[in-house]
Amino acid sequence: MLKDIITANQLSLVISQAAAPAFLLGAVASFLSVLVTHMSRILDRSRAITDSADDPKTRERKTQLPELRLRAILVIRAIYWAVGSGITTCVLMIVAFASAYIGARHEPAAAVLFTLSLCLFTASLVSFAREVRIALNQNELAAEKSDASNGRS
Repeated sequence: MLKDIITANQLSLVISQAAAPAFLLGAVASFLSVLVTHMSRILDRSRAITDSADDPKTRERKTQLPELRLRAILVIRAIYWAVGSGITTCVLMIVAFASAYIGARHEPAAAVLFTLSLCLFTASLVSFAREVRIALNQNELAAEKSDASNGRS
């Protein structure tokens, strides 16, 4: 049966327990902003390489396109995992408040949803870490090539 009024104690309990998911949701939103910005930079670099004139330097840069494509795929995966984490966190908060309204226990579902949300966020971080590792390796190789060509001059 639906209760007509949520008691102050029920509402207070749910609000206090919604603090952790709210912080997680804020972290996910901030991380998504970072991921989208990172994705834009990868796409801009790919377009710049693709659209540039055909000269020896451009041919050398075009060898970076497969790595840029892989990096973009990893960032897209990270975005999807982070969005999934955000959606799961929102569902968690909805379930908590709906459960309080009907007077049901929300803790078991909250535990499962919070764990799922953290797992999705972790998957997003892992995917982003893989992309960063590739980017750092790419930069190290470029620096080594630059050092080698400057040493010959």
